[in-house]
Amino acid sequence: MTASERPSIRELALVFLKLGTIAFGGPAAHIAMMETEFVHKRAWLSGEEFADRLAAANLIPGPSSTELAIFIGYKKRGWRGLIVAGACFILPAAVIVSLIAAAYVRYGALPQLEGILRAIKPVVIAIVAQAVWNLGRTAVKSVFLGALAAVCVALSAMHVGPLAVLACASMASSLFVTLRQRATPALMAPMGVPLGVAASGAAVSVAGLFLSFLKIGAVVFGSGYVLLAFLRAEFITRLHWLTERQLIDAVAVGQFTPGPVFTTATFIGYILAGIPGAVAATAGIFLPGFLLVALGGPLVPRIRRSPTASAALDGVVVGSVSLIAVVAWQLARAAIVDWFTLILALAALIALIRFRVNSIWLIAAAAVAGWIAGG
Repeated sequence: MTASERPSIRELALVFLKLGTIAFGGPAAHIAMMETEFVHKRAWLSGEEFADRLAAANLIPGPSSTELAIFIGYKKRGWRGLIVAGACFILPAAVIVSLIAAAYVRYGALPQLEGILRAIKPVVIAIVAQAVWNLGRTAVKSVFLGALAAVCVALSAMHVGPLAVLACASMASSLFVTLRQRATPALMAPMGVPLGVAASGAAVSVAGLFLSFLKIGAVVFGSGYVLLAFLRAEFITRLHWLTERQLIDAVAVGQFTPGPVFTTATFIGYILAGIPGAVAATAGIFLPGFLLVALGGPLVPRIRRSPTASAALDGVVVGSVSLIAVVAWQLARAAIVDWFTLILALAALIALIRFRVNSIWLIAAAAVAGWIAGG
């Protein structure tokens, strides 16, 4: 099959079900697998077509690897392909995470499971730390952006909301570029969402879960890992529905299962409201990605052609990396509690950076160590 030919809907569904089942290792690994599958193995896309859709996925809010899958489905089979590719990539992970969540709710107090989660958490922190390092090297393109990253870290540490941090970073970066070009100063505010919401102790509801995850899915920008900042702000600080321990457990499950990291939402939905909560959370977090790819994809190339708009996006990326760094520190305090967890975190970080070990092998090794320690 050549790049100009169209696969059947059944073929599209089967290949994305396969990828959703075996795609371990996070967004970077997912993207590499898709490039091998669709450019080299099946020749559904040319290298240039694949790169264009990857760039578009990285420039809109949401999970980049999932949106890349949706872009590919839309390219090959239109609206039907968009829905089938995205749903089939998400479905295996959502089912697996729901089963794990059911076991967590029922057996979470068992010493063995406690030991496994205790050992996995510091490895997850090391994975996030590596992501911060890699993303930071890409995002901080200048001294100004480095300074902006430091300001974003300070704002987040002072409990300024994630949306406010990203909006400030976007406006500051676009204003800096505008002034440097001696153009008419103009402030850009690309996010028209309320920036501050008072904390409440509202009861958990399925509708509330859907709306919370719908809101998060519409504004999470830059990386799957920045999702952690929004989850913490929404479910720990604002709604008080989760504890720090439950959040890091959810992140751990999202890391050692295949498919999108955003299925962390499925785990949270299940432990808060069972199967209806898992369905509502999954639908809410992924729905904006489908809509943004369908409606906003054609506009993305025009954004990068505008220096001011492009600078605003650079600011959002820097702000996203800063949010990840702060949340990693906050979660590390809950995950690294003794010498055992500290050694695991340091060993995982060395393995990731020095030896480039795949994260799934580190998580598997930590799970074995935790099982033995907790046995």
